[in-house]
Order: sequence, then structure tokens, then C-alpha cells
Amino acid sequence: QVQLVESGGGLVQAGDSLRLSCAASGRTFSSYSMGWFRQAPGKEREFVAAISWPGGRTYYADSVKGQFTISRDNANNTVYLQMNSLKPEDTAVYYCVADKVYSRLFGMPDYWGQGTQVTVSS
Repeated sequence: QVQLVESGGGLVQAGDSLRLSCAASGRTFSSYSMGWFRQAPGKEREFVAAISWPGGRTYYADSVKGQFTISRDNANNTVYLQMNSLKPEDTAVYYCVADKVYSRLFGMPDYWGQGTQVTVSS
């Protein structure tokens, strides 16, 4: 089992930046690809970003490309999502995910965190 705990969400204004963190525990962090999903009110959950193990590959949804950056600190079992120039449409619950298979991050990863709320006011 892998436990994922997100932090860093909050209420910000449009144009602000925010960095989400996801701390992983349980099975070794090594060999797990990591990612982020989000779910806005009244919408389906959507893929946001992914990073492979140990970090050589990243992939972003078109909606956040150039705006968000995913990274990982393998020594501290943590993955980050740096979000810049936030817009009201970025308002959502953001979920950290993990899977041993990189390609599964885009569909239904094995492990999910509880989520952290990000609210962007206009």
C-alpha cells in the first residue's frame, strides 16, 4: 500500500501562485510514477500532470501546459505541483496519485490521496 497526503491548497486570487505537495509513505516511493488529477464542482475528475520514476519524463494536460510544473523529491518521498497564474477555472479539489506503471497515471492510477481544495477567486 502507498499512502498519499496532499497539502498546500487554499484560497487565492486570480494571477497568484500556489504549490501543492504530496507526501508518500508505505511502500517504497521508488519505482512509482506520480501524478495529479483535479475535480471541479459539477465536473468529472480530470488528469492534470504526471512524472515518471525517477523523474525523467513529465506530461501535462493541455489546459495546464506552461502554467503548472510537476516535480519530485525522491529523497523526501514528495511530489509537487507548482501552479502559476492561477485562474478561477483552476478551482477544484486536487488529488495526488501514484502507480508503478506510468501509462496508468492517465487513466485509473492504483493509489489516490484524499485531495486538497484549491479555490481561485476572480
